[in-house]
Amino acid sequence: MDARLLVSLSGIGPRTLHRCADLAAELDQRKVPLSLLFAPHLARTAAVTEWVRNRTRLGDGLLLHGYDHRIAPAHRAHFGRKAEFAALPAHEARLRLIAAQAAFDRAGLVADGFAPPRWLASRGTLEALRGQGFRLCADVNAIHDLQTGEVHRARIQDFASSSQRTETLRAFALVLSSARAARRGGLVRLGVDAIDLARPGLRQALLDAVDVALENRAFGTTYQSLTASPRGATRTSVPSGARLVNNP
Repeated sequence: MDARLLVSLSGIGPRTLHRCADLAAELDQRKVPLSLLFAPHLARTAAVTEWVRNRTRLGDGLLLHGYDHRIAPAHRAHFGRKAEFAALPAHEARLRLIAAQAAFDRAGLVADGFAPPRWLASRGTLEALRGQGFRLCADVNAIHDLQTGEVHRARIQDFASSSQRTETLRAFALVLSSARAARRGGLVRLGVDAIDLARPGLRQALLDAVDVALENRAFGTTYQSLTASPRGATRTSVPSGARLVNNP
């Protein structure tokens, strides 16, 4: 079975927009769409918002990337401020999601998928996402289909999650993990923060990881392709049990 390649980009903002556009152009040449992880507070910049809108029109996916981690949650935990949804109870997660969706509406953006900051989401967050009509949540270890209950197991591979200390080893680890996952089939999840694109070695490592996955018969797609519902559909019920879909 051919592997599916998911490439996500976070850290999209005024200072990084040119690097984001450069990466998008590189992936366009490879016929690999991006999944854009976008935070509502960044939608205040017209040029950034228009670029995101244009990329979604071209086929990129869009996932809500938290609300605003600069505002500390009332429910504090050891995860820290940047892991905004890591420990939230359902009621607080719901309030933040409502505010985030309102900000997206004002910016003319629509997202039915969610990727929490630091890829960490509490059970309360998953409950709140279902209640707010989201189709999926992508966390560090899996993609949750919030309509069917399916859980697609595949760990995100990025530079932040690497345990290696040097840039060379971090880059090598990303390419190696991408090759291994593609050979086994299933899902290949690559993620990059736009800040890392300023480092030539890390930028090239991401492109090498994409290329090695494609060479091993992976095909590029978006997170939305993993869920069964038509785009923009609203769920009326959520199964009580979850069915696991294991991806090597």
